[in-house]
Amino acid sequence: MGAPTLDRRVLLGALASALLAAPVAAWAQPGKVVRIGFLSPASASDPRMLGLLDAFRRGLVELGYVEGRAFRIESRWAEGRYERLPRLAAELVALRVDVILTVAVPAIRAAMEATRTIPIVMASVVDPVATGLVASLARPGGNITGLSNMAPDVTGKLLEILKQLVPNASRVAVLWNPGNPGNAPQLRAAEAAGQALGIRLQALDARTPDDLDPAFAAMSRQRADALLVFADVMLNEQRVRIAGLAAAGRLPAAYGQEGPAGGLITYSANTPDLFRRSATYVDRIVKGAKPGDLPVEQATRFDLIIDLKAARALGLTIPQSLLLRADQIIE
Repeated sequence: MGAPTLDRRVLLGALASALLAAPVAAWAQPGKVVRIGFLSPASASDPRMLGLLDAFRRGLVELGYVEGRAFRIESRWAEGRYERLPRLAAELVALRVDVILTVAVPAIRAAMEATRTIPIVMASVVDPVATGLVASLARPGGNITGLSNMAPDVTGKLLEILKQLVPNASRVAVLWNPGNPGNAPQLRAAEAAGQALGIRLQALDARTPDDLDPAFAAMSRQRADALLVFADVMLNEQRVRIAGLAAAGRLPAAYGQEGPAGGLITYSANTPDLFRRSATYVDRIVKGAKPGDLPVEQATRFDLIIDLKAARALGLTIPQSLLLRADQIIE
C-alpha cells in the first residue's frame, strides 16, 4: 500500500495553527505593515508626549515588531485644542488605520465617535468607567480597551501628601480643566479627601492658558495655602508657567501628572510604563483579539517626585518619611 495521504482540511488547519503561533517577525510578512493611528490632545512638539510615544514604540519592539517593516504610526496632534480632536480622529479613520492608540478622555471620546469598528487602545486614561468610556473594567465592550492611570485615586493621596508637607493648610486651591471630562472624577476624589482632612478646596477653572493669570489672582485674593494641579494635557503643557506663578505667590504646588520640572511634589502613575504596556494590547488585537473582550488594566507603578530646591525656597522641611518614599528627589 502507498503512503497515507493527509486530509486537505487537516493540513490547512495545521498550517493555520502554525501561523497563529508564529512569532511576529514571521507574521509580519514584507508588505504586511500594521498601521497605528495615534491621536493626542497635546502638541506635536511636547517632549513629554513624544517620549511616551517612544515608550509605546519600545513596547512593540520588545514584542518583535520592527518599525517600517511591521508597523507604522500615523500621528495626529490637537496642539492643546480639544475642539480639533473630532476632525483629527476622522482623518485617522479615513486613512483606514488598523488600530487607534490614544490618551486622555477628550481624545478617546473623539475616537469613539469617529468609529465603532476600528479598535481603540487607551494608553492612559482617568477612570474609564466613571467617564462612560467602557461598561466595566473586566469587559469594556465595543471596540475599546486599554489602561487606566487611576487619577482620581492618585488625587486623594496627593492631597494627603500635600497636607503632610503643609500641616497648617486649611484652604487649597485646585486648578482644573472643566473642558476635560477626565477632570470631574478627580475633583470628586479631591473633595472627598479634603473633607476627611479638614481642608476646604477652592476649585478654579482653567480651560485655556489665558485662564491661568485670573486663576492665580483669585488664589491670592482668597488666601490659598497651597495648590493642587490635576492631570490634564493643557495644564501639564503649561506646567513651567504654573510653577512660576505658584513660586511668585509662595504657594506649595502639587501635581497629579509627571511633566516638566517645577512644583514642589508630583505623585502619579508611571505613564511611560502604561504606554509601553499598551503595545501588548495592539499586539493582541492585530492577532485577532476583540478589544471589547480584553479587560482594562490599571496602573501598577506610581512615582513620588520631590523638589528640594522648591521646598527650600518656600521654607518647608520635607518629612523624612516622605523622603524615604520618594522615587526621585530633585536637588
